[in-house]
This record gives sequence, C-alpha cells and structure tokens, in this order.
Amino acid sequence: MSSLPGPESPSERYRASAERAAEAKTYLGGFTRSLAFDLDPFQREACLSLQAGRGVLVAAPTGAGKTIVGEFAIYLALQRGLKAFYTTPIKALSNQKYTELAEKYGAAQVGLLTGDTSINGEAPVVVMTTEVLRNMLYAGSETLDDLGFVVMDEVHYLADRFRGAVWEEVIIHLPSEVQVASLSATVSNAEEFGAWLDTVRGQTDVIVSEHRPVPLWQHVMVGRKIVDLFAGDTSFDEIAPAGEDNVAATADTAGSSAAITERAGYEVNPELLSMARAESQMNFRGRFGHGGRNQRRQQRGQREAAPQGGPRSPVRKASRPQVIASLDRMDLLPAITFIFSRAGCDAAVAQCVSAGLWLTTEKEQLIIAQRVDEAAQDIPSDDLDVLGFWSWRDGLLRGLAAHHAGMLPTFKEVVEKLFVDGLVKAVFATETLALGVNMPARCVVLEKLDKFNGEAHVNITAGEYTQLTGRAGRRGIDVEGHAVVLWQPGTDPAAVAGLASRRTYPLNSSFRPTYNMSINLVAQFGRPRAREILESSFAQFQADRSVVGLAKQVRSREESLAGFSKAMSCHLGDFTEYSRLRRALSDAENAASKGTSRARKSLTEDSLSRLLPGDVVDVPSGRAPGLAVVLSSDHHSREPRPAVMTLDNQLRRIGLHDVEGPLAPITRVRIPKSFNAKVPKSRRDLASSVRNAIRESRPPAPPNRNEDFGRAAALPNMEKKIAELRRELRAHPCHGCSEREDHARWSERWWKLRQETDGLIRQIQGRTNTIAKTFDRVCGVLSGYGYLETSDSGTLSISPDGQRLRRIYGEKDLLISQSLRMGAFSDLDAAEIAALASVLVYQAKREDRGLRPKMPSVSLESAVDTVVREWSALEDVEEANKLPLTGEPELGLVWPIFKWAKGRHLQEVLSGTDLAAGDFVRWVKQVIDLLDQLAKIPGLDPRVARLCGDAITLVKRGVVAYSAVV
Repeated sequence: MSSLPGPESPSERYRASAERAAEAKTYLGGFTRSLAFDLDPFQREACLSLQAGRGVLVAAPTGAGKTIVGEFAIYLALQRGLKAFYTTPIKALSNQKYTELAEKYGAAQVGLLTGDTSINGEAPVVVMTTEVLRNMLYAGSETLDDLGFVVMDEVHYLADRFRGAVWEEVIIHLPSEVQVASLSATVSNAEEFGAWLDTVRGQTDVIVSEHRPVPLWQHVMVGRKIVDLFAGDTSFDEIAPAGEDNVAATADTAGSSAAITERAGYEVNPELLSMARAESQMNFRGRFGHGGRNQRRQQRGQREAAPQGGPRSPVRKASRPQVIASLDRMDLLPAITFIFSRAGCDAAVAQCVSAGLWLTTEKEQLIIAQRVDEAAQDIPSDDLDVLGFWSWRDGLLRGLAAHHAGMLPTFKEVVEKLFVDGLVKAVFATETLALGVNMPARCVVLEKLDKFNGEAHVNITAGEYTQLTGRAGRRGIDVEGHAVVLWQPGTDPAAVAGLASRRTYPLNSSFRPTYNMSINLVAQFGRPRAREILESSFAQFQADRSVVGLAKQVRSREESLAGFSKAMSCHLGDFTEYSRLRRALSDAENAASKGTSRARKSLTEDSLSRLLPGDVVDVPSGRAPGLAVVLSSDHHSREPRPAVMTLDNQLRRIGLHDVEGPLAPITRVRIPKSFNAKVPKSRRDLASSVRNAIRESRPPAPPNRNEDFGRAAALPNMEKKIAELRRELRAHPCHGCSEREDHARWSERWWKLRQETDGLIRQIQGRTNTIAKTFDRVCGVLSGYGYLETSDSGTLSISPDGQRLRRIYGEKDLLISQSLRMGAFSDLDAAEIAALASVLVYQAKREDRGLRPKMPSVSLESAVDTVVREWSALEDVEEANKLPLTGEPELGLVWPIFKWAKGRHLQEVLSGTDLAAGDFVRWVKQVIDLLDQLAKIPGLDPRVARLCGDAITLVKRGVVAYSAVV
C-alpha cells in the first residue's frame, strides 16, 4: 500500500505558490478564473499546449469535458484579436454550441454558418458544420482572414464513410499558421492519428485520458430487476481494457463464458452466468424433448417471453413502461433509452402514455406547457395536427419524449432543452443522439445490442457501445452514472461484458478523392502538387504504415514456401509440373461449373428485363412468392428489378434473389390507363382482373428448363480441355509415384500459401500511392468530360465548365454539373427547378424505392430524362475507370417538393408518402443548400440563377422557415 504524502516543506510551498502566481498572469490563468471549477489534468495539459502555440489532439470519454479545451482556444483567439472557428459534424450540434457561446460571449461576438442558416458570419467566433469550412477553403473566402484557431469537435467522425473525407480536407488545407484543436472520443490509435497531424499540421501534442469524471456502472435488467454486470464493485475506470485476444474471445459467443471473462481480466456476475446457463439448458431440453410433464407445462407458460421461433427464456421481459417505472423507483431518472428504430421510439412514448405513466410534478407540467406553447406559437395551426403536436405535447407534460431524425428540428430542440433542465425524465432515442448533442443523463438503457444498418441486422461494436453508454452520468449533478442492458432471450453476459470493457476503437480513414475535390486541387496547386497533397492524407499515411507489416509477412511466407517446395520433391520427375497439371484440371472443372452458373444468371436477367407491364408471372421464392402482375419494366438496369403487384395487393420489386431461373409470363392482363398503384381500389380491381385471366385462359406451365439450359450454354471446348488435361496427368512420371498423395498434400499447402503470398504482394502494390492513383483516374474522367483541358505544354487547366464544378459540393457533384451543362434546368420554372434539385439530393431507403412516378409537367419529365440519361452514361464511365459509382437519381421527393413550392399545406404535401415531417424538412433544407450553390455559380445562365433564388423563396416557408430559426 502507498503511504500518504507528508507535509510540504517551506521551499516546496514557496515553489508551488510562485508557479500559481506565474500562471495567473497567463492567458490560461485568466481563463481558469472565469470557470466555476478546477481543470482536470488532461484539460490543463491540452490548454498549456495551445497557449504554447502547438496543436492538440484530445481523446477522452464522452462527458469527460473535452470541449473546455475548445473553449480555451476560442478564449485565446479573442484575447489575441484573432478569429476562431468551431466545427461540428451535425447541424444540431452546431446550433447547440452557437447558443452556448452566444450566451457566454454575447450574440455580437458569435456567428453560425450551416448549409441553410447564416447568422453573423463575419463574427470573431463562428460555429459551423465542417462542410462549410471546407467550401470556404476551396473558394478562398475572405472570412478566413485573421483566422487563428480551428476547433474540430468530434474529429473521429472522419471515419464516416460518407462524409469523413471532409475532415481530412480541412486539416490538410488550413493555412499553416492556424492552430487546430482536435477533440475526439477515445480511439485506440490516437498516437497514429497524432503522428499524422504532426506531419501535416506541424507540432501536435496528443493528450489521451481514459478517466471518466463521473464513475459509470454497468448493469443488466432481468425482468424488472437490475443486476450488476460485473462481480464486486467494478466501475468504468476499473475494467481492464481488452486487447485483441480478448476482443476475439468476447466475439466468439460459442466459447466458454468463464474462459472469456478469465482472459479479459474481469469477472462477470455469477448470477447472470447462472441465468444464461439455465436458459441454454431450457432451450436444449425444449429442442430435444427432455424433461417431464410438469417441466414442459412450465416451459409452455414461458414461451411468451421469447420472440416466436427464437430462444426461450425463464425471464419475462419487462415492458417499456415497466422499465421506466423501475428506473424511477430506483432514482435512476433522467434516462435515455436507445431504440434503433424511429417507429420504436414513438411507440415507446405512446406505450408509456397508455400505461398512465406520469414522471412530472404539477409545477413542472406548468413550466413544460409554457415552453412548448412558446416554441409552437409561430408554427401554422393547420400544420400542428400533421406534425403530431398534441400527442407530442401530452408526452412532454408527463416527462416523456422521443428523439430521432424524423422529428421536426424545433421539436427536437425543445426536447433537448427540457431534458437538460431535468423537466423531461425519459427520452427514447435513436443512435443519432449519441453523435455529439449534449444530453447527458443519469442512466442510459440499451434495449438491444444489435441494429439494422440499412442492409442487415448487425451487432453493435464496442466503440458504439462506449459512445451510447457514455451519455450516462452528469458532471456536477450525478455522483455516478449507470448503463443498463435489457436481458433478451439468448443474451450472453460475457459478450456484454466484452463490449463494456473495451472502451476504444480504431480510427480508420474513409478519405478518397472526389470530382469536386480533385478539380479544386488542380485549380489551386496544379496536378503534380495536388498528387503530393493527396499523398499526405491520413488514408495514405495509414496505408504506408500497413505496408511495413505486410512486407514482413511476405518474407516469412517466402521462407515457408521454400520448405514446402523441398518436402514435395519427387525422385520420378518434376512434381511442381505435375502439381500444376492437377491445379489446371481443378481450375478447368471449376470454370465449367461457373460457366453454367453464369449462363443461368444471364438468362434469368434477360427474362426479367423482357417482362412487360401486364405480364402475369409466378414468383417461386423471395419475400412474397406466388402470382404477381408486372406494373413496370426495368430494361436498363444492370440487375433488372421490375415492379410487380402480388394478388394480396402488395407492391414490390422482383430480382434475381426471387427466382431460380428464367421467368416467363403465364398470361397477360390489360392495365387501365387510370390505374394508380397508391389507390387501394385500383389495386383490388387489378388483382381481380388477374384472377379472372388465370381462371379463363391460363395455359399449361412451361416445362422446367432450370435443369438443362445452363448445360447447353457451357463454354465451348471446355469438356475437350478437361479431357486433355486428364490425359496429360496420367502420362506424367510422377503419377505412378507410391508417395504421390503425400507429395500432393505438400503441394496443396505450397499452392495455398503461394496464393496468400501473392495476395499480400498485390495488397502492397495496391496500397502504394493508392490515393494518388485514384486521383489520376478521377482526372481522367474529368478530362474525358472536358472539365480539364491539356495545353500544348502538357499542363492541365480548368475549362469554363470545370470552374462551375468547383462550386458544386455534394455526393452527386459531377452529375449535377452535367445536368446543368446538358440544359436540364433551362426550360423549368422555379417550382420545377426545386423539384429537379430534389432528384439530385434525395436518397430513398432501398425498401421505399417504388415505381417511377409521372412527373408534374412535361418539361420536368424531359429534365428528369436528361438527368437519368447523364447518370447512366456516367455510371458506365466510372465502372470502366474502377471508381465508386455515383448514386442513382431518386424521384420519390419530386411531388412533395413540387406541391410545397406551389404553396400546398403540409398535410397535403405528405399525404400518400412515407415521409415524416422532420425528414421532409431535412430534405427541403438540402434542396435549399443545393439551390443556393447553383445560384452562386459564376458564369451560370442568369435566368437559371434567378430562378434558383426564386425556388428557395418558394420552399423556405412554414415549418421549413421556422425550423431554420436558432
């Protein structure tokens, strides 16, 4: 045990006093005097680095107080007469930070710039989204003059595969004299990221803190009982961080729980392990029929505790109202319950209201009512019903609320403020709340440990778990925070403990050159210097570091290959040659098999592309097998997915995964011109017509060709080649060797290792200058389209069309530019321009993509055809150049935007769509952002530029305009 420190000597006391007096005269001393608390060691260290003129990377847990470092950077800028920019990944966080800083320094000193909001943009302190700063850098904005500090909050967002590259662009392009304060969640490779910052930004200090100022305790809720996850008093700081071996162990749920916990260095609560064993035994007995009559009767009563078809549990899961009531009873409110579904969040509030749950006092209800009514006073009364205002208000009065991207931004802001003030006690939120919005709670609840990522249900990662549970524990309010995982059938306590114990995750770059980025780099620096700049990206930095490890693996494998080669030598002949023949024969046989499969796929795709509206088909499998009528063809897609309607009136698309072979129509019906797939009666009438047609004239089903059509299409001469290889194999001297199979086993190992080694060599080649190679391919596409021009001396210059592209920012930048170039916007009025802009920004969920709607006007139909045609041509070019494909234009927002631009009410606009009001507002703001970009493009047709401004005026009204107010 360590002994207590003895009393300080007079000299030590004098030295400490002198240091305090010296610090009091510094900028840091003035800053600390303005705070109501003392700085933590990591905060002080980071602030001293900034004061000394160095950049900093601060990596610390959520809620540890990283933003204090950013606020000190702002303080330094103001004291030195410089500007400071505070960048965030999302608008909600920008709005929140703007409000905080405006309260502290005064509204005149602080500005806000997001895609759709501009307030006091020339102020000394400006809060902005990272994209706005990137756009400023490329445009050479005068706002950058006298910039001294940039705070990059949530800098770990650069790992985001859609938007992460923007963070790297900003870090690379900021003037060298600007100090950067990067604030990150705890990442496992902070030193690597810091080393890159040091390379591109100059001296950068890395400050990492694992300590949480408010201890975090981990629990599992079993039924209505909260059980500690770890044995003994084990808090967040006391859990040993798991290494790679531990991670692998916790990921392997089939392994022994005891072995996992022993390796990981923590002990899971034996009560939970015992419960997991009991559940496993119950499911084993249930599956194999063990147990007596009483046991089986007991198990029948417990089946309701598990989803149908899933594992059973001896525990009846608590309902959402019961969970909140239990937390209230144990004084663990306010709480955030993370539910990975918007509908689930709304349903949770409704369930708690229906259960009669009240978490507020009468005095709190009066305050809530006053604030809610004030916030809603400017919203048109006609829109309140469609926005779900009254049910939302009722939930808030009870202390309950949802928080997700489908809500109106104004509603979300009200929820955030009421929650921070302790008036709302239970919030049901999607994971977007964990991205940085400051809403700490006493307790965080996770309903499940898996989520739908847009393609499949996947387990959440350790990093996501840390980010979500990090919201628990309010500094200065709570003595401790609590994270609660709800017990589900099949829960493995050791796996939960593995998530809870691994607090860090690696930060990996998602950087890649885009069309806009590349043309801006060429314009500013020329192509050679642009390549050098891109090679300084974090993505290339990581790739170069990984090559060292790969080269070491190659050397080790080459040594093993030499040993294998010696072991497979044969006294009768060259076994390497014999092995090559065996491999060639195996490859030929596999190729023949694949040829058959390819032919099957090709014929199936062809049959799907040939289907016409009115064809009746029998879909053999997929989500809705059975008879269906084709509503629209799909001739042009790479993988045809014609739209159909099933006989139970479901609208869907069928693709290769729904059929086993070519699909032929069994009969045809006429689809009336008045048919509208959105009208239930139209669907019922068409289904009735299909049934009548089948009864009256259904021909006999065609013979099944799945057995032999592929065989007929097999590659020519393949059978001949296989027979020839077999003859050569039998004639080889080594074929008669008595140890042939032993040699063959060594040969197989040699071939397998050779393939692995060659793969590593290809990886090394691929990672060398990989970013610059991609840049070269992007420049090739831009040159092909005429955006870049090569002079007689061989230097690249930007064409007039290329100058336009420099000012277009977005995932479809080149498609937008091509649409402008081809005159898609030329013959449209303001409302039609707004609708066309939606085609270039909207991204529908895959399941929401339906039939192509009829456009509101002939001119808009023509414009959309131009956009789709340009996209199709661009996709072919990108595929040929091995570049990421530009997303397909989406038409699902055309009618809502068009109606909104024509002045229709919100209810009429959203009628017949699956859009939530919040989603609609969010997409309209993105349309406004694009229209604003287009209106400011130099050299654009003045009429189009004017109409883009008019379109903004048309759509920026009602709830959209109100939601832009901070």
